[in-house]
Amino acid sequence: MHRGSAEGVRHESSRRSARMGEGTRVYRVWPAGQSTAVGGSLTELVESGRCVVNESPLTLNPAQCATFLQAAITARDAILLTGAPGIGKSDLVAQAADRANARLILSHPAVADPTDVKGFPWVVEGKASFLPFGELHTALSATEPTVWFLDDLGQASPAVQASYMQLLLARRVNGHVLPDCVSFIAATNRRIDRAGVSGVLEPVKSRFVSIVELQPDLTSWCAWALTHGVPAEVVAFLRFKPEYLSAFKATADLTNSPSPRTWAHAGRLLGYGLPVDILHVALAGAVGAEVATEFVAFLRMYQSLPSVDAILANQFNASIHGLPISTLHALSCALAYRATPANFAAIVSFCDRLQAAHHAEFAVLTVRDALARHPELQETTAYVQLACGWYGQTVSGVR
Repeated sequence: MHRGSAEGVRHESSRRSARMGEGTRVYRVWPAGQSTAVGGSLTELVESGRCVVNESPLTLNPAQCATFLQAAITARDAILLTGAPGIGKSDLVAQAADRANARLILSHPAVADPTDVKGFPWVVEGKASFLPFGELHTALSATEPTVWFLDDLGQASPAVQASYMQLLLARRVNGHVLPDCVSFIAATNRRIDRAGVSGVLEPVKSRFVSIVELQPDLTSWCAWALTHGVPAEVVAFLRFKPEYLSAFKATADLTNSPSPRTWAHAGRLLGYGLPVDILHVALAGAVGAEVATEFVAFLRMYQSLPSVDAILANQFNASIHGLPISTLHALSCALAYRATPANFAAIVSFCDRLQAAHHAEFAVLTVRDALARHPELQETTAYVQLACGWYGQTVSGVR
């Protein structure tokens, strides 16, 4: 290792990752604010604090990924999407197809047979042939933009993966040619996720125009949750504890980890109306015991919030100075979820008080969440006045 430059540290990082084997995350290592001689092994440098280790930024958040997939669908290019379990890969592909006005064909290669993509052997006019059926027949018959989505491709056997190679590159199989309107997107977990992924064959990987990794993002997930029936309590808690949005831990035990998928499940559990002791156990089964305990404690606080009804009636006069951050997150979500054109003026009045109390970030969150759930609020007099005042200046960057 060249000890006199940051470049040497980066090269050592690459060699170290190569020695650790496939599936090891690649890191970029930089000396902390300097480019002078650093010396020592990579491990010593990191542990001593003389260099900073940043995880590779070569990932896309859900909003970026949706934009990328939509462009790829329009261009009819094949893309392989990777990421941890439960982060919304499948939903994102469906969303991108919808935005591209494309039909979606869903296949699960993990439970398929190699002959599913070849067609069924049959005799046609005295000659041996292969008759397409199932998803292959649907794709061959397509006359409008269509996405053939190969979900959990990495869990498929090598024989099944290989059966798609000709379709992915030559767009034909056994004399059948795919229409130009059909494009491919595949998704898979990573080998490090212990999700039954043994890898993807090299010839299969190279047939995709690009392989991108999806990384969960709180802003994108909250935007989705606000319009998909996820309770306000879940959104508020994750804004308070964003590290719990995705804390996946691969394990052979029968336990779940926090992920965007399991938090949606937790939201459904809240709708059961269960006693706290039963709900606590059920939530532990959804997002893990440790996180569930913190969430239950947050729910107790949520139930003792300042009167939301009084705020909506514009009759809340108590001081908001000194309110805990957790309470502000909870209050913001509670108001946004209950916003209507009839009570929005009262919510705006309370947001004015938040802004005056130096809590403008929570005022902005409240208004943005309310608008995400009910876009028609932008037509109210209260919003027009707000947009012309401090709120408009804040979101436009004037303040």
